Amino acid sequence: MTAVSIVADGTRARQASAQGQTTVVLQGAAGTLLGEGLRAVLPAGPADTLGARVAAFFAGADAGAVLAGALPFEPTQADYLVQPRATRRRRDAAPPGPPPALRWRLRHEPDAAGYAASVRRALDVMAAGAGRPEELSKIVLSRSLVAAADAPIDPLALLARLATDPAITGFLVPLPPRGGAPRVLVGATPELLVAKQGLRVLSHPLAGSARRHSEPAADRAAADGLLRSEKDRREHAIVADFILDTLAPHCRRLSAPQGMMPVGTRSMWHLGTRIEGELKDGSINAAGLAALLHPTPAICGLPRNMAARLIREIEPYARDFYAGAVGWCDAAGDGAWYVSIRCAEVAGHTARLYAGAGIVPGSDPWAEADETAAKYGALLQALGIEMQEQRP
Repeated sequence: MTAVSIVADGTRARQASAQGQTTVVLQGAAGTLLGEGLRAVLPAGPADTLGARVAAFFAGADAGAVLAGALPFEPTQADYLVQPRATRRRRDAAPPGPPPALRWRLRHEPDAAGYAASVRRALDVMAAGAGRPEELSKIVLSRSLVAAADAPIDPLALLARLATDPAITGFLVPLPPRGGAPRVLVGATPELLVAKQGLRVLSHPLAGSARRHSEPAADRAAADGLLRSEKDRREHAIVADFILDTLAPHCRRLSAPQGMMPVGTRSMWHLGTRIEGELKDGSINAAGLAALLHPTPAICGLPRNMAARLIREIEPYARDFYAGAVGWCDAAGDGAWYVSIRCAEVAGHTARLYAGAGIVPGSDPWAEADETAAKYGALLQALGIEMQEQRP
């Protein structure tokens, strides 16, 4: 796990280099690696060229070089990776302060009723194609909440509040500029896309979710119910099988020794499968493995191209770097990449939150809307926003 400083233009690159700014962080239970300043930027490109571009970069870089950054949801769009001028590790973070008392204006894209309607549309597509060779077996639909404050939002303070959950990896990644205030992606992801160390490879896909409860008996019942749910087990198996099938040709051994198990964050239960293996060829780098797997059915669907096309038709916004991946890779090819979910794009006074749910035959539209509302929870709490959506 590591992080680097990413800046969007030459002026801010010089400022970050001179001032030692830390503008990208990956923070988990094992500690935090911070990058400061900017030494180089990886030439951008689509996912299918990432592994080769990273290998070419490190062929001319110092032995201690690290690249880190973000992949967008759409594999054909440009990624954003940089080499920091310096990195350092921090074991203990200062305790975060409470969220500031800001006044917020909220706009749903769409609201719960609109999202439920989107789920029904996806279920109709599944029903119409049932039994056909290109049958849609799963699609992940997201929705967004745009929150505008009466003062600028502090992304580093927001990250500090999110990263107190030991079950997640907190991240802050600046995004390419589009005019106006600089954009950053801030989040707390529970999902490891892929990690590589030498010949060892790990992945921990999550799919199938339930809201957690403050009362212990109700919370355990929610986890047990999730594990028994035929719909959620089926949704999760689609993702785990995809990862196993994609990694298998590159591994001499590959297994999921613990099988499917509940995995908890502070706000949600998920079904998870820890996958571990040994690569046949250690020359494939972590970034290349991430590009090979992304996007998984956990954030897109299956068949992947059909699901992605329907997502573009149904969702009222482009995902950009939401449901992409954030992570790092070093000169040895080792690294780790995490699915960029449970996140918000922050720019100046505005935060655009995202949340998604996996839709399979048998999904209940209103239950999926409730799931996305629950997934907003950690970010809303960290921002200091209280929100109750009204159902018809």
